[in-house]
Amino acid sequence: MEKTVIIGGSGFVGTRLIDLLGEENCINIDKAISSRHNEITRIFDIRNKNLETILPDNTESVILLAAEHHDDVLPISLYYEVNVEGAKNVLEALEKKGINKIVFVSSAAVYGLGKPNPAETYLLEPSSHYGKSKVSAEKLLQDWRQKSPQNRSLTIIRPAVIFGENNKGNVHNLLRQIASGKFIMIGNGLNKKSMAYVGNATAFIRYCLNTNTTGERIFNYVDNPDLNMKELVSEVEKSIEKRLLPIRLPYWIGLMGGLAFDLLSSVTGKNYPIKMIRIKKFCATTQFNAAKAHATGFIAPFTLSEGLHLTLKNEFPEHFRRDAD
Repeated sequence: MEKTVIIGGSGFVGTRLIDLLGEENCINIDKAISSRHNEITRIFDIRNKNLETILPDNTESVILLAAEHHDDVLPISLYYEVNVEGAKNVLEALEKKGINKIVFVSSAAVYGLGKPNPAETYLLEPSSHYGKSKVSAEKLLQDWRQKSPQNRSLTIIRPAVIFGENNKGNVHNLLRQIASGKFIMIGNGLNKKSMAYVGNATAFIRYCLNTNTTGERIFNYVDNPDLNMKELVSEVEKSIEKRLLPIRLPYWIGLMGGLAFDLLSSVTGKNYPIKMIRIKKFCATTQFNAAKAHATGFIAPFTLSEGLHLTLKNEFPEHFRRDAD
């Protein structure tokens, strides 16, 4: 039976994707063991050559998830070693094995900051090393397809921030603060934030895998509708069935607080969670246009509200009302 190889399947998104596709249909290649799918996991670092030596002969398609993506990766060169050189090594292996189908999970970070709801045709102007490395990787993949355009299939997916159960990223921290009542709104709360629930993001990856044909496709992926910060707080309140105290600081006070912690950090050498750049990011609108993805016929299995509720229930059960005995 033909297999789908997931490169980087031991992480948050990859684990859910294997759950969805089924172990019998997949092979996972990752530099780390898998918490749930170790039986089908082969250990390999894509910074190394000769990936083709562990690719099964019956590989039909590849999903490339592996990436350095955190905000504080050091040294910075790791973004390029893994995300660019690693992609190059993957493509060399595909050529040697004669594999012609790949789904690449890129990022909405390729657009940079401050773009007004960018669609797939927008100019790519990444502002971070992560975004820059993803743009370089996309170019490598597009060049690979152009070498044999009649035979090769390339799908590039640019998701917004992906959240869900068992992920401890920025959305997790934000939801924890809101659910605990320790959240302070900075600014007017009308800035919108595009997000993607992991159950929907992985379902869209599967949809693209099952519908890929020769050619190139690029999709943004976010869940509709985009919520602003006030609406996000309201969704959490509905989920945990509690009314939270509305505490708000003007934007300029938030910026001054961030600046104060930046100065303190420069004096003490300590890294504080409150920074001016994080205040600016929090108060900015981060919205991406995913109309193209949702016009393909794909139907998200969860609403955004359901994704938030499932995440809150799993991650913060202490904030839910106890059922009556």
